[in-house]
Amino acid sequence: MKKYSVIFITMALLYACNTAPKEEKESIIAQKPSLEDYHIGEQWTWMEKSVAGEKIRWEGQDKREVVAFEGSLGFWNGTDTVLISNTIKEETSNTPFRDWPLEVGKKWTFESKWENAEGTAMITNQEVEVVSYEEVVVLAGRFMAYKIEHKGTFTNTKAGSGKMNDTYWYAPALKTSIKHAQDDGYGSYMFELYDYKSGK
Repeated sequence: MKKYSVIFITMALLYACNTAPKEEKESIIAQKPSLEDYHIGEQWTWMEKSVAGEKIRWEGQDKREVVAFEGSLGFWNGTDTVLISNTIKEETSNTPFRDWPLEVGKKWTFESKWENAEGTAMITNQEVEVVSYEEVVVLAGRFMAYKIEHKGTFTNTKAGSGKMNDTYWYAPALKTSIKHAQDDGYGSYMFELYDYKSGK
């Protein structure tokens, strides 16, 4: 009888240890990265693919590296450099792309006016929700990330409107989305982190 009691207590302790981290992960709140969080030499490389039906429209790589720029730090993509401080300015819109801080269950509305490759005016309207904080496996490895779902529509001022659903996996440790899946009803787009170097 004592033998079974010891086994039961051991299993209960193991269960408690395994479930405790999950509760902690769900309560984590991610703040917006600051300039001090980046380091010269830090690099991210993503693989990208756009598909329509069975046909690959295009695929390739997207890169970003932290470099010294204009007395501060900049993101270099192989062609152009932009100041990091310009990319992390406080969002003043009432309908932001990312509403900081991030936490599971948070919801907001995203609206953006932009131009497509042909120069046509476009509008995106999406309802956003941080649905989970989970381990994600990508080509670059395993990372904890927020799964953020954007569900809504896009409007093409010349050709009408359609659905636009995006899912992002944002990894706080890497200060970026490590995966993005998009479905616009005509095709799909995916990017996934292929490589990361900390620069430290």
